[in-house]
Amino acid sequence: MREQPLDPGILGEAADWLVRLNEHPASSADLQAIEQWRARSAQHAEAWRRAEALLGLRQLPPGLGRQSLQRTGLSRRQMLNRLGVLMAVAPAAWLVARQMPWAEWNADLRTAVGERKHLRLPDGSQITLNTGSAVNVAFNARERRLSLVEGEILVDALPDPRPFLVDSRHGLLRTPAARFSLRDLGDACRVAVLDKEVSVELPGAASQVVNAGQQLVFGAQGFQSLQSADANASAWENGMLLAQGMRLDALLEELGRYRSGFLRCDPRLANLRVTGAIPVGDSDAGLALLADMLPVKLRRLTRYWVTVEPA
Repeated sequence: MREQPLDPGILGEAADWLVRLNEHPASSADLQAIEQWRARSAQHAEAWRRAEALLGLRQLPPGLGRQSLQRTGLSRRQMLNRLGVLMAVAPAAWLVARQMPWAEWNADLRTAVGERKHLRLPDGSQITLNTGSAVNVAFNARERRLSLVEGEILVDALPDPRPFLVDSRHGLLRTPAARFSLRDLGDACRVAVLDKEVSVELPGAASQVVNAGQQLVFGAQGFQSLQSADANASAWENGMLLAQGMRLDALLEELGRYRSGFLRCDPRLANLRVTGAIPVGDSDAGLALLADMLPVKLRRLTRYWVTVEPA
């Protein structure tokens, strides 16, 4: 049976709720108002289901928050219109089209949000993909080459006459054999070497050698200074996020990589410092642990929208 189109006005109201909730943490009055709005009709309930699905797939258009709206030059009404159009598309179509960008979907190896995957490469080397990652593999008689499309990987490259190469959007890694992680940060990449050494080559620039125990951020601005490797460069392989005096907002941003939807930090808690080992394999368990450790509580609008606020 063909699905009946939703009323554009109702879709617009659902989009308005998404924008309002992204601009400010949800209050008790907000939660009650949304429940009342959803209960008005089957169309209201379906519109909110689609809104939740957008959250779950992390497909809200960029710039929902007030600062981002100002930065992009889009008015609040323009952003609402974009959201309304997006939710009006038939669910079967946008679930396929928007679940993963084409380059990631078409990659040789990939993981969904919250998934980690350990694999053996054709030469016996090993690779672990972190949450929401995608990699292409191209081994031949001359070289062993990976291409990081998105996300983060941990590589154990075995010795071989062929060089081991990893392409990223910001530069090329080269090593005969090493254990290292590589993360795409968007406007830069970060490599952390855990054993042996890796050479990083930028287009038109001299290469930089990164030794065991070091990490390097590189991008369009060139190389940043070498630093000691962060323990979290490999802790995620074992499903852990290690915090040592880490700001709560930064920790939640990192934990948010492992779950669908929005994980917000109340601005009053941003500077709260956290020390401990937080599980990322089960982000809900990680949040519950934070609530036990700290003077905070979890406010859940939906399973896709969680705010950490003062207890």
